[in-house]
Amino acid sequence: MSAQQLKGVDADMVAASGALKLFINGDFVEAASLTYREVINPFSEKVLAKAPEASAEDVEAAAAAAQKAQAAWAKLGGAKRAEYMRAIAKDLVERKAELSELETLNNGKPFPEAEWDLDDCAACFNYYASLAEELDGDRGCKTVDVGDADYACTIRQESAGVAGLVLAFNYPLLLFCWKVCPAIAAGCTCVVKPSEYTPLTVLALGRTLQKVGLPPGVVNIVTGSGPTGAAMVASPQIDVLSLTGSPAAGASAGSEAARRLKKMGLELGGHSAAIVHADAALDKAAEWVCFGSWWTNGQICSSTTRLLIDESIADDFIAKLKAIGEKIRMGDPMDKETKLGPVISRKQQAHVLGLVDRAVAEGAERIFGEKPASGKGFFIPPTILRLASGDRSNVAWTDEIFGPVLVVQTFASEEEAIELANDSKYGLAGAVFSSDEAKLDRATRGLKAGIVWNNCSQPCFCQLPWGGRKLSGVGRDLGEYGLSNYLEPKQVVQYKSDAPLGWYC
Repeated sequence: MSAQQLKGVDADMVAASGALKLFINGDFVEAASLTYREVINPFSEKVLAKAPEASAEDVEAAAAAAQKAQAAWAKLGGAKRAEYMRAIAKDLVERKAELSELETLNNGKPFPEAEWDLDDCAACFNYYASLAEELDGDRGCKTVDVGDADYACTIRQESAGVAGLVLAFNYPLLLFCWKVCPAIAAGCTCVVKPSEYTPLTVLALGRTLQKVGLPPGVVNIVTGSGPTGAAMVASPQIDVLSLTGSPAAGASAGSEAARRLKKMGLELGGHSAAIVHADAALDKAAEWVCFGSWWTNGQICSSTTRLLIDESIADDFIAKLKAIGEKIRMGDPMDKETKLGPVISRKQQAHVLGLVDRAVAEGAERIFGEKPASGKGFFIPPTILRLASGDRSNVAWTDEIFGPVLVVQTFASEEEAIELANDSKYGLAGAVFSSDEAKLDRATRGLKAGIVWNNCSQPCFCQLPWGGRKLSGVGRDLGEYGLSNYLEPKQVVQYKSDAPLGWYC
């Protein structure tokens, strides 16, 4: 299959060499770099396209376009920026079928999940369009009473400039929206780098940006791997950065950004725990736990990978999980009956399967999920491992998995459950299942995580902040907090009195 045979990809997006183009200054342009990476369908293992490894020269061209467009875009005002954003949302709805298919082919997530992502993408653009409009009012310029009538004081919110945005492979288009929406709402212009594994839908969105007449340079897209991202961090034309990726990638980029005194948000890994108490609605809890662990093929930073079960119900609850797992259809993600697709790459498959083997060698009991049969596709079946009570050294307990693997341990008391849940170097999310509101509240207060779900797992709303503590990152995406990433507050103080200062004279 050539790139031009893919829905959402047309001839103008592909160079004469057959490689995809970059999207810079409102046009699809050939990369200066002559190095390319194959883009693989994780189900068929066939090559979908070749994408450029954008060079520092390519990054600087994109950043220059963003710099040139930035002042006018910020000056345009929030209401006009919102018009463009709502037009993009409308086109995303109209292109939902083709973009969902392209996302599934490139990423491997089941098609209905990709459709759900597209709905969230449109909602994200509409939400931040409303916040953009509010920047024309009190949100953008707030009067502050400092208790002294001689001074009139305001706080203005101004665009942070050019934003460099680095995305992960698990939600290619949705993460684009999580970062681009607040950035352009705030008056920033952008240079965006999708994951080297999943560039297709992000590049395809360039057509939507052209269709709605978004001014050239407001959003620019470069493809590539680590060196391309490093060039973005190093670029003197990029003012603020946001990265979603692994803790290792975040530490590297964050240290370089700090050396250059650049503002940077980091949304990194997780190893989230769910606590199931004996008084929970157990059938509902079992489905939510499976959803939290196996949704998006287990490739979510907030995925429920550690399950803590009251010891009095452990065997019965595990039986419920196994019954759900046995019904899950694993296969072609374009088949609407499929509930679990392949992971992103052969490398990731080997990593997860190797981690499971090591966990078993260290004493974990594999109670569900056999090794996948050899054949096409980077599949990992839904897997449940059980650890002995108190085992905190097993690799499945300590390390992020990023695959459809659930690690189970029991607890004897409410206090022990919270302590076990917090026994992680990560602090992104946690879930608690109970019919006791006071118990839910105690757990919510006790969990050292940026997100806590009560009697559910993984629901995400663009109005709420997303991010965590410890090695899960720095800062927050989404909500009003996401908007603040791309704004710089400026205090303005005006002396109103007719009287002289009277200090020197």
